Amino acid sequence: MEPEGYFLNWQQDPQANYLARLVFPEKTGELKITVDLVAEMAVINPFDFFLEPRAETIPFDYEEWQTAELAPYLQKLPETPEFRKWMATIDRKETPSVDFLVAVNQSLADRIDYLIRMEPGVQTPEETLKKGSGSCRDSTWLLVQTLRHLGLAARFVSGYLIQLKADQKALDGPSGAEEDFTDLHAWCEVFLPGAGWVGLDPTSGLFAGEGHIPLACSPDPSSAAPITGMVEESGVEFEHQMSVQRIWEAPRVTKPYTEDQWQRIVGLGHEVDQRLTELDVRLTQGGEPTFVANHDRDEPEWNTEAMGPTKRKKAIELYHRMRDRYGAGGLVHFGQGKWYPGEPLPRWSLNCYWRKDGEPLWHDERWLADERIAGKATPEAAHRFLQGLAKQLGVDEKQLFPAFEDAFYYLWRERRLPVNVDPFDAKLENALERQQLQQIFSRGLDEPVGYVLPLRVSEKEQAWETGPWFLRSERCYLIPGGSPMGHRLPLDSQPWVEEADYPWIHEQDPFAPRGPLPASEEIRQWNSRGQSGQVSPERAPPKKESRHRRLSAPPCAWSPGRAFFVFLCRRWKSWSLTLPWFPPSRKPPKSFSSRSCSRGMSHPRITG
Repeated sequence: MEPEGYFLNWQQDPQANYLARLVFPEKTGELKITVDLVAEMAVINPFDFFLEPRAETIPFDYEEWQTAELAPYLQKLPETPEFRKWMATIDRKETPSVDFLVAVNQSLADRIDYLIRMEPGVQTPEETLKKGSGSCRDSTWLLVQTLRHLGLAARFVSGYLIQLKADQKALDGPSGAEEDFTDLHAWCEVFLPGAGWVGLDPTSGLFAGEGHIPLACSPDPSSAAPITGMVEESGVEFEHQMSVQRIWEAPRVTKPYTEDQWQRIVGLGHEVDQRLTELDVRLTQGGEPTFVANHDRDEPEWNTEAMGPTKRKKAIELYHRMRDRYGAGGLVHFGQGKWYPGEPLPRWSLNCYWRKDGEPLWHDERWLADERIAGKATPEAAHRFLQGLAKQLGVDEKQLFPAFEDAFYYLWRERRLPVNVDPFDAKLENALERQQLQQIFSRGLDEPVGYVLPLRVSEKEQAWETGPWFLRSERCYLIPGGSPMGHRLPLDSQPWVEEADYPWIHEQDPFAPRGPLPASEEIRQWNSRGQSGQVSPERAPPKKESRHRRLSAPPCAWSPGRAFFVFLCRRWKSWSLTLPWFPPSRKPPKSFSSRSCSRGMSHPRITG
């Protein structure tokens, strides 16, 4: 405090606020007050409280003894025209107390524009409503009077507001202060039985948090002013400055280390990399970060349930953002992921493959389905696609055949339902089963699910070839289930062959030297000319494994939900075709197979 030579007495006002009373015996040309405050900015949850049962909904009544003690905080100003109109907009029906206060606070924040007002005093609620603007103290006094007219005890709070720059910017919505910031501020507190005084900030429309540091709480704004007193008539020049400085920061998830610590960690990492290189140690690493929605994060789908109404939509949105950022021109593959015990279906897996050298694998984004947009594909479109594929590859399209749901199984399943339940009835306990039966019976058991084209690379002619599939029934009936049709083909009905006759493919050693991938334009030229190439699967003596093997890996075309999907049914250790990696030609391009591509590829995956 300057100047020195004053008398200081600490005391408390009627509301128990601490006051410093100073008397200056001599005249002075300057009054300088410096406040140095150290505060722990630990994050607090403003909703971390319990209400008494009678106060869980608004309106409620205080007990008689509370009404007497809270009398100063229940005093109301007379209603004025604009204030009466404002009160008429508030819904008075019985509402959970917290929801009601949130709605009133946000409504007032939306209606009153914030401005910095240097004039002394506080506007009346009528004046603030007429202007539609005011400082923090004006909005606070309006909220205090609003709550009192609703029968709630409310008080005026004066103090500091500290806003710190967030460690990470928000994905959507405001990210807060761009720099650490502090200033004088005013807000309101309402008394709720069981919780006590709860802070509401009408400037932001939020509940008061750790950044709201109260200095004085009072029934009236005039008794919460930071400085009051008497002085002789004189000229005044007023200057006010505030600053905030971080003294110490606790390690946390969003900022676990200081910048110096990060540099030391990075330096250690470079040393480890150098040692590994010198010792010729080669490591592979994988990881599966878990993502949670920034809204409704307490819903079961983000905590305990495998699926939910928004999880896949959010995942697809994240997938496309990551693909645009890291894998532009990459290959999109949506398939199945892990299958956890007790779950009826495997989780889904959204994959993107791109070349590390930046060469595109996919050129025309128009042919990529987007589940966020309703499609118009039909089973007939799937049929036409495989017909065109067969023609382009120079194979017999007569080997193309439709696949159907197993009519006998689903008719039996329908007969087992209770007499008062049909497949469209919500009484079925298993939601996944209910949805599956509804889709199947809505489409009809005589309608094809999709189409199949057996396909492989000829060993002798090094070209694509097809052939008949031998089925036990006249039709291809899929294995019952909810997976895509490529996972439900009746492979067990295919002819049995000896292990020695099975066309084994042995994966190449991931650490074996590999040449560079051809340029994207070079691959396109191959296909435009239909240039022949060579794919030479290596053979090795068969291991002692099951003798039931399949000879074909058919591409399938399927159109669930009006979106068109093309996928390859790959059986374990069966033939693998890399159709999506280049446009179809009559013969596969030279030295371009799945076994030669993994070294030059990157692969992120999002799983559900």
